[in-house]
Amino acid sequence: MDVESLIKRKITATYVTTAVASVILAYWYMADGMKAGTPYDLGKGFLSWVFVYSMYAGAIVLIYGSLVSVGIEYLQRRRFIKHTWLYVLLHGFFGLLNGLFFQETAFAVVGMVAASFYAVIDRWLYVRDKVQQSSKLFWLFPLLACGLLCGYFQLLSEPVPPFSKEDAVEFATDGEGTATEYFPKYIGKADEMIHGYHVERETSAKEIGKETYIITFTERWKKGKEKGSWSLSYEVERQSLTIYGDEGTYPPYYQ
Repeated sequence: MDVESLIKRKITATYVTTAVASVILAYWYMADGMKAGTPYDLGKGFLSWVFVYSMYAGAIVLIYGSLVSVGIEYLQRRRFIKHTWLYVLLHGFFGLLNGLFFQETAFAVVGMVAASFYAVIDRWLYVRDKVQQSSKLFWLFPLLACGLLCGYFQLLSEPVPPFSKEDAVEFATDGEGTATEYFPKYIGKADEMIHGYHVERETSAKEIGKETYIITFTERWKKGKEKGSWSLSYEVERQSLTIYGDEGTYPPYYQ
């Protein structure tokens, strides 16, 4: 057995199987997402899901699938398996078995189809290797398919709306149980009395870059001659929020 040729063939079969399976699964996921109304950056989303599926599928195919395939090929070379259809069928069986281990019918079916596809690609590569034909096409085709589908989804995407100061404030004040939950969820001020203190809370926004803002929450209090203030700032972008700074004395009525 030519070990180098065997390794190259199994790696190529792993790559093709992983790439094709990931592209198909990502396509199904994006198609469902479009029905649910996710119209922005579809091409980027498609590539992200291809990467996610590739991480999981690649590990399973490379470790489990390749070891099983080497074992089946060993039996074939020992004449225990004489027919190509049986070679493919055994791959499908072990792919189904792996899916059943996770007790998921859909996963089992996907595993069986992927394993059978792996076996077909493996036998195809084996025949081409015998007549010294290149396997470059097997490496290029999944990349081409992925690129075309990414372009297709990007063409279907709607332009991303601008991220305004108001959007940044909404993002920064979203959620309960945070330090900002009592502040206005808009740019402006609000007053109330807490344990005899007159409390003024203000939410303000300042643009520091393209769709990047500093959202500041300022709390001022006064009770007789006692007074003070405290503020907390966040740097907010479309999908990220980080603490920018804080200053002042924490209000006594929270202690």
